[in-house]
Order: sequence, then C-alpha cells, then structure tokens
Amino acid sequence: MASEKILKSVSDKIGLITIDRPEVLNALDIPTLEELSQKFSELENDDSVNVIVITGAGDRAFVAGGDIADLNSRRGLSHYLEFAEVIHKVFRKIEVSDKPTICAINGWALGGGTELLLATDIRIAAEEAQLGLPEITLGLIPGAGGTQRLMRQVAPCKARELMFTGDRISAEQAEKIGLVNHIVKRENLMSEVMKMAKRIANHSPLVLKFMKRNLQHGQDMSLPAALAHEQTMTGLVLDTDDSHEGCSAFLEKRAASFQGK
Repeated sequence: MASEKILKSVSDKIGLITIDRPEVLNALDIPTLEELSQKFSELENDDSVNVIVITGAGDRAFVAGGDIADLNSRRGLSHYLEFAEVIHKVFRKIEVSDKPTICAINGWALGGGTELLLATDIRIAAEEAQLGLPEITLGLIPGAGGTQRLMRQVAPCKARELMFTGDRISAEQAEKIGLVNHIVKRENLMSEVMKMAKRIANHSPLVLKFMKRNLQHGQDMSLPAALAHEQTMTGLVLDTDDSHEGCSAFLEKRAASFQGK
C-alpha cells in the first residue's frame, strides 16, 4: 500500500522492519508508531520468525527523531496522553519481545532514533551513522525512554554528558562507549546485519525466548535473586526437546536440528 510507513518482510527465519519515511528522515509520528507496533506484533506472532531486524529507509537517516512541529503544537497533558503514551508502549514492546532484535543503523539516529535503538538487543551501525539525544538544545528532555535506558547501558557519566550537551557522536564513539556492537561500511550494513541475524536465528527459538526472559527479568533483580532465577530457567530449558537435541548433536558430531519444542 502506498500509504504504508512501515515495510515488513520475512526470509530465512528473519523478520525485517523498515521505517519508510525518507522524505522526513524517517521521523516518528503517531501513525508511524502505531503501524510499527502492528507490524512488530505480526512478526512476534509469526512462528517462522526467530529474529527481528529494524532499519530505516534511505541513506541519510535511521530515525532522525520525532516531529518537532507536532511537539511544538502540544501542551504537556495532550503530549502525555497521546504521543508519549504511544511511543513508550511501542518501544517497551520491542524491548521485552521474546525474539532477539537487531538494529541496523543506516544513518542519523537522533532523539527518538537513539531511544529506539536503546530498546533493541544488538546494534550494528554504518560508518557514517551519528547518534545522540539533542533534546536539551530544543528546551526538552528525552521522552521516549532515553533518560532511563541510556543511564543503564553506558557509563552514567557518559550518559549525562550526552544528555546535558545534546552533542551528536559518531558511530566510532558510540562503539567505544558500548552503545553499538559493530561498525561496518554502509554498503555492507544489511549483509552484515543479516549474517548476524542468521547466526542467531539458527538456534532454538524456544531457548532464545527463555534466555531473553532470563536477561530481561534478571537485570531488575538483586544479584542473589537473579542467580536463583537463572537456576530456575536453566532447569526449564532442560525440559525442552531442543536442549537435548543440541547436546546429542554435539556428542554425535552433527549439526543440530532445532524444532522449537
């Protein structure tokens, strides 16, 4: 459909979502976020999909942020009840998904773009990519999870510097502080992302689900509670057919055939 802002495809156990608004640098508005939520849910519920990749259309931007004119037209209550409500629900859905997510950062990831990648599991960036939370330069604060997720994912002093200055950083700087996993040449971005996605997608989807839940729940627990949770999850995994298939394949020196059971 010509009106679609989010493109979706599935191939080799990998679901691909492309934010397709290059004319506005893939900026996020409410209709785009609602469509992103719908397409992401479709991939989550597709048993043929083990990994979900998110990227942006065009060569300039992954997601350049939100719609500033829309923000400027709102007062606080309408923003809280409308845009903020939607974007927080969508990003949280991505963050807690049972399926591993990979962000292919093809260009600028500013404001909401950085906040979106913070909700994904693995991030691979093109060399030209720039990241940042420039909200302070507009008299705003990051409002789609950035103030909380960034503080939990990089050194707090680095997170504060990025948010207090509003500076953009290069892909190389983002890799150094642990905000992205790898940097690749732009022309190799999607092939490298799909290579990573395929490596993950070939593992047991059921065990990947349990691992993601273990990681997600454990990070908010005390260490003793998280270790006890891991012990329980390990026992649960050993009740799957896939765990025994993987061990048997190793002992028999053959490739495992995981069935998600």
